Amino acid sequence: MLQLEHDFTLPVGLLGEDGALHREGTMRLATAADEILPLQDPRVQRNAAYLTIILLSRVVTRLDGVEPVTPRTIESLFAADLAHLQDLYNAINDVEDPADRDHAACPSCGEDLAAGRERLGESVPIPSIA
Repeated sequence: MLQLEHDFTLPVGLLGEDGALHREGTMRLATAADEILPLQDPRVQRNAAYLTIILLSRVVTRLDGVEPVTPRTIESLFAADLAHLQDLYNAINDVEDPADRDHAACPSCGEDLAAGRERLGESVPIPSIA
């Protein structure tokens, strides 16, 4: 059965204005629009790494005591929490079998495509097609 939402617990937590840590949240599966529309955002156009911030702010639907979840919310996370959410995003939105990923190769040049696979928001090299 397809699970559309996934609960998570941040390793550190978002430090609220009141000094409380907000750790419990929910992330939903990403849509094509979630991945495409942020590319039009001027912040992403100036700095490609900002894609991670915009994308996560779209798919994190709940963070206890914080409403709404905005790009500013994601910017305020500690690095360990951001990495945790990136890993969760990659895990829940990956439909490939991990065994298949190890053997993916470009049909034209034979280059290992899994070797170029990186984390959400990072530059991913695209093999040249000869």
